[in-house]
Amino acid sequence: MYDSNVKKHLRAGFKVLIYVVCIFLAVLSVLPFLIMIVNATRSTIEIQSQAISLIPSRHFMDNFRSLDRGSFNAFIGFRNSMIVSVGATIGATYFSSLTAYALSAYDWRFKRPVFTFIMAVMMVPGQLAVIGFVQFMYNINMVNNFLPFVIPAIASPPTVFFMRQYLLSTFSIDIVNAARIDGSHEFRTFNFIVLPMMKPAIAMQAIFIFVGTWNQLLMPLILLTNPDKYTMPVMVRQLTGSIYQTEFGSIYLALTMSVIPLFIVYFALSKYIIAGVQLGGVKE
Repeated sequence: MYDSNVKKHLRAGFKVLIYVVCIFLAVLSVLPFLIMIVNATRSTIEIQSQAISLIPSRHFMDNFRSLDRGSFNAFIGFRNSMIVSVGATIGATYFSSLTAYALSAYDWRFKRPVFTFIMAVMMVPGQLAVIGFVQFMYNINMVNNFLPFVIPAIASPPTVFFMRQYLLSTFSIDIVNAARIDGSHEFRTFNFIVLPMMKPAIAMQAIFIFVGTWNQLLMPLILLTNPDKYTMPVMVRQLTGSIYQTEFGSIYLALTMSVIPLFIVYFALSKYIIAGVQLGGVKE
């Protein structure tokens, strides 16, 4: 009886410890965003004198007017970033799912070598191709164009790998065979049967691709020279000048505005991720 009570108290204490650690990590992850939002309401002098504060100030409209007076145009930045991010996300998730389906549902001669090649490409650092890619874009006159950010994103080896692993654990070829018997052609089977089954995996990868494309700075900074083509990160980058001219409150306000779509995308797609985790937990 005594041992049973000790074990019960140990379990309760361990559960409390887990909750405390989880709450601490949650606060630690939310704190930078909270500081960013608070700093968007503070002046540059307040930020420089006291870098960290959780109490909002009264300079929000001043920071907004400072942004409006400069070259920062939130509408153009949001529009351009949405075109690039949505296009890259849709292209990468769809064609990666299609490639993963071909590697999972079909038996063909070069299936294993092709998958090995995809994995080998995934191991190559992307920085190695930056110079050659930029030169190629300039040679074919693709500067100030969104296609260099959308089309290459379609070939995404990590997304293909993730989708293939998801299909191997959840996909049944009997469903495809039944659709074929009913007269469904291959693309219709993929688009209306297989693709809806992959919603949790697509949602998870869509979040990663959207966030990565939205936050991309190096390539847009090199290939976009027209202010009307600037994406949101490039516009935020243009706000930084010398230490004597930089308006830190305005920069924090621009950063706060730039992360709003990321929160919207995450909360819109998180229900599919949770549904996928629940489905995996009850699968027999």
